[in-house]
Amino acid sequence: MRILGMYMLPEEMMTCNVLDSNPNSQFNVIVKHGKLEQLDKKSWRWQAPEKEGLTAIKIVKSSPTDSILINVFVMVPVKEVKNDYIGKYKIGKYPLKPAKSGSVYQNPEGFVQVTLENQNTWLSPHFQLKQFLCKQSGGFPQYIVLNERLLLLLERILERTHQAGYPCQTFHIMSGYRTPYYNQLIGNVPNSCHLYGVAADFFIDEHPKDGIMDDLDGNGKSDINDAAILYNIIIQMSEEPWFKRFRGGLAKYGSTSTHGPFIHVDVRGFQARWGK
Repeated sequence: MRILGMYMLPEEMMTCNVLDSNPNSQFNVIVKHGKLEQLDKKSWRWQAPEKEGLTAIKIVKSSPTDSILINVFVMVPVKEVKNDYIGKYKIGKYPLKPAKSGSVYQNPEGFVQVTLENQNTWLSPHFQLKQFLCKQSGGFPQYIVLNERLLLLLERILERTHQAGYPCQTFHIMSGYRTPYYNQLIGNVPNSCHLYGVAADFFIDEHPKDGIMDDLDGNGKSDINDAAILYNIIIQMSEEPWFKRFRGGLAKYGSTSTHGPFIHVDVRGFQARWGK
């Protein structure tokens, strides 16, 4: 079964269209919350519930049997941020004006509430919500911003690494979402894509699972040459026509006293390269 995470505001509407060339195919949509209206044989309109939290939409094809599960996170609206906090969790301040042009730099309209109960929810076949949490201290609930396109890109990259001979169950996400508060705390640039849920720093950590990049090139150590292998795989992908909708930043980093080598990707909407 295929899995996709989506992020919506309370009572927001969306339309589901099934792309299927067989006119005789039959589909059923199953929801537990919100309001569902069938528009035609392969199209539905769904309104999210008014209360924030996790719900699901399941689209089932009868023959041949197939399905997709959409895990929908009804977000906490940004208006609930009071004096830089949602509840006891510090968000900080987003820029009053977008730092750069482009839709990804618009301040978020809402935040996904992450709880002890929902943190293991799958956002895609190989990535879970908890992998993208901000690393600032504090218990649950936490709040994050995520972009669906980032997860789709990570799945594509994971598939290509398998094909290139580097199988792994998932990537180790070293840094996903960052609150403006945490981003400032670590001294990062104020317009970081991590603030908008469109960026991830990651590496392969399979053999052994020790919190650092695997020795992919077999030279006996984890270094920037291992990051370069992933970097070059993504460069090759970026030259293919389908990659246009995932255009964004790409960089490779070597080891420091605080971390091992890793890759940065983002879906900012225009090409950026550094750390070549």
